[in-house]
Amino acid sequence: MNILAADDEVKIREAVSDYLTHKGINVLTAENGRQALEILRTQTVDFIILDLMLPDISGEEVCRNIREACSEIYQEGRIYQYHC
Repeated sequence: MNILAADDEVKIREAVSDYLTHKGINVLTAENGRQALEILRTQTVDFIILDLMLPDISGEEVCRNIREACSEIYQEGRIYQYHC
């Protein structure tokens, strides 16, 4: 499983990464929205932890970009299946 943790605060990225890595999960990190989108274009990501207040592109804009690039199946407001 790959999780993307996108946050501009180093301590938060490191805390999330350290915790999940200790649990055996592969963690990809991004310090801004552009970096997060680049990782999403080049890596398989199963789950995203996304800061809404990133310095270059807001987390909301990152979400919009993901929605435009991918087909999603929604059920009760949650994404259950996600393909890019």
